[in-house]
Amino acid sequence: MLSSRFQIRSIHSSACLTKTLKGKTPAEQRWLARQLKDPYVKASREQNFRCRSAFKLLEIDDRFGLLQPGHSVVDCGAAPGAWSQVAVQRVNAAGNDPESPRGTVVGIDLLHVPPLDGAHFLCSHDVTDPATHAKLLELLPNNQTHVILSDMAPNASGLRHMDHERLITMCLSLIDLAEKILQPGGSLLCKYWDGVRVHELQQRLSSVFSSVRTLKPNASRKDSSERYFLARMYRKPVKWR
Repeated sequence: MLSSRFQIRSIHSSACLTKTLKGKTPAEQRWLARQLKDPYVKASREQNFRCRSAFKLLEIDDRFGLLQPGHSVVDCGAAPGAWSQVAVQRVNAAGNDPESPRGTVVGIDLLHVPPLDGAHFLCSHDVTDPATHAKLLELLPNNQTHVILSDMAPNASGLRHMDHERLITMCLSLIDLAEKILQPGGSLLCKYWDGVRVHELQQRLSSVFSSVRTLKPNASRKDSSERYFLARMYRKPVKWR
């Protein structure tokens, strides 16, 4: 739950809300009304996070301690950069704490991500492209990362089953990426949408991670099928000759 200063309360008068929604389509009106009433949206503005999704990662990290000072982190689907902001703070990638080891944060996205002190963004890059993997290896200390984060999602088609399939495929590609850059004992946190292929993804993760659990952070909207897999203690697959 949010702390008391972030509890749900009225942030606009009804007159202001009416003015904001004027001229919008019904779908746009519903989205704007939800945003205006969302305590995490307000909290993200107050704490200078780029979007509300920062609180999902904050909650997970507070509980499981994924991001430690000195760690290397790869943020897949980084735009607009809120998860990278959290990672930079937690691993000390900007060097703000001179008493702690300095970490590394690399974000990847097909979209442009505004610059962030302490992070290196590979914009207009596909996380499945071998050329992207090569650049990651150059940027990561010892060519390895401690944590892979993924809040990425495909552009919505409006067809739930199709969007689910596409996101599961994206998550499966992260297992291939892990084989190239994730250090033994490392962690992977990835978003998925509930559906028929979830068991397949869970099985694949369990084949190379010792612990796999499902999470639904408080900041995830209750009416959303969004979930996260947290996979820990990575073990590289054995290749038989």
